[in-house]
Amino acid sequence: MRIVSCFFCGIAAGLLIRLAGRGKPFFNFSGFEEGQSHDTHPNPFVRLLRNIGRNIRITGPYFLLGILLSALFQRYVPQDLMTDLFGGNEAFGVLMAATIGVPLYACGGGTIPLLQSWLLDGMSMGSAGAFMITGPSTKITNLGALKIVLGLRHFLLYLAFVMVYSFVTGLIVNLLV
Repeated sequence: MRIVSCFFCGIAAGLLIRLAGRGKPFFNFSGFEEGQSHDTHPNPFVRLLRNIGRNIRITGPYFLLGILLSALFQRYVPQDLMTDLFGGNEAFGVLMAATIGVPLYACGGGTIPLLQSWLLDGMSMGSAGAFMITGPSTKITNLGALKIVLGLRHFLLYLAFVMVYSFVTGLIVNLLV
């Protein structure tokens, strides 16, 4: 579902840029500079080990945070509350999931345990889909780069588009499931 919805999201975004842009430049890459490469060791195996270590160091805390949040939610948040917020085929549940996907999403690996516990507590598939579309699109590292490339006006349009698209996708998933 996520792959298909992201494919259609890209098509919709491209068409909107084409129609609304009227030939004007949409992106501005002047704020990016080529960074220094960390892959300088001559031995490929050592480079691989260094990259694995760097990736674990960067994503590991977020993964552990997701597991911790999942355990806290399962232990201390009543199931009725999760069902009321995200359950059923209600548009409100999808809207809430799309909204909390913006600040709460850290990384996919860390979010999956949290989302799994929410699904067990009654979250609808559409709400889960909306959360998983909004989250990666509005991850803090992505937003920093997008703000530089898009400028403030286009950046705000991007955020609005992601929220509306994930909300509509969540509603469609709820109708199909």
